[in-house]
Amino acid sequence: MRLVKWIADRIAAALLLLLLSPLLVGIALWILLDSGRPAILAQDRAGKEGKTFRMLKFRTMVQNALELAPQLTEDPFGVVENDPRITRVGRFLRRSGLDELPQLWNVLRGQMSLVGPRPDLVEQAAHYTEHDRRRLSVEPGITGWSQVNGREAIGWPERIEQDIWYIDHWSLRLDAKILWRTFSELGRSGEQPVVDTMNIERARTDK
Repeated sequence: MRLVKWIADRIAAALLLLLLSPLLVGIALWILLDSGRPAILAQDRAGKEGKTFRMLKFRTMVQNALELAPQLTEDPFGVVENDPRITRVGRFLRRSGLDELPQLWNVLRGQMSLVGPRPDLVEQAAHYTEHDRRRLSVEPGITGWSQVNGREAIGWPERIEQDIWYIDHWSLRLDAKILWRTFSELGRSGEQPVVDTMNIERARTDK
């Protein structure tokens, strides 16, 4: 069954990249015209077994977003409600989910899956406990169980438990259910993000 998922991921990614190529080019040009370069970001993320890979994503924030983060939140990995760093184009891309489309290339390369736990920044994964690291036992996904069950509106501990539940109960049927819910919820209003105290406390231990 895992082999079926592996093959289906790559076939779907290849077809979608081909079919959506005009849209991808159009979005990239829209970003360039609206807020300059780069149109696509490549961020180091923790993949399966913690292996680092470069995850692609359309840029949705201003160029100096990381430098502005300490002025907005104590959580170094957090999401801010009505984040002023998000560009006009970026707000639309995030609400529609189109900002994640470049990750189809990561799926095609075998670094990601269509469905799985969302890949965290390498710095965030460095704070994982042994229990947390269970979510690294499979390829990360463009969408996942915690993405359709709360997303930023739930705290990090709950997200970890949801991702581990997904891994323990995985099936092709469950993946199909997650994909269906992902598409059906596109364009919804954003959830109110929670302040994740666990991220804050773990980050402080490095200082």
